[in-house]
Amino acid sequence: MANPLVGIIMGSDSDLTIMNNAALILDEFNIEYEITIVSAHRTPHRMFDYAANARDRGIRVIIAGAGGAAHLPGMVAAISILPVIGVPIKSSNSIDGWDSVLSILQMPNGVPVATVALNGAKNAGILAAEMLAIAYPAITEKLKAHKQFLNDEVMIKIENLKESGEM
Repeated sequence: MANPLVGIIMGSDSDLTIMNNAALILDEFNIEYEITIVSAHRTPHRMFDYAANARDRGIRVIIAGAGGAAHLPGMVAAISILPVIGVPIKSSNSIDGWDSVLSILQMPNGVPVATVALNGAKNAGILAAEMLAIAYPAITEKLKAHKQFLNDEVMIKIENLKESGEM
């Protein structure tokens, strides 16, 4: 995309199925993003370059997904002054995803990473939109509409249950 505000990065192409959920929600909010692979372990120089230069390229929030040892979000947060949202991913070499959750969640003081649920890339996209909404009123309106949609969806389900006699 031409002027991405959000950088979506992941440690491996095997993470794309999960991380694409962040892209889908950003598409829904008309927020430009870029998506790429940046491995903390296999391409550390690329990771450093990405984290060090993202802000100068116009990125305002980084969503970083990783499985296993899941060092990518924390290492990017250590380098960049941008907010980083970590998405722990249950990968094939994972211990039920707990290794990824704890690797991203347990950051040392001074190096925060906002962490969403295991495989929670959609929530990472929504959180990125909420962060951007502080400076972009159009995103604020899209978020309000999204919250209203969630509310309406529940109210319809309540009505359906009442009509079916199950409630």
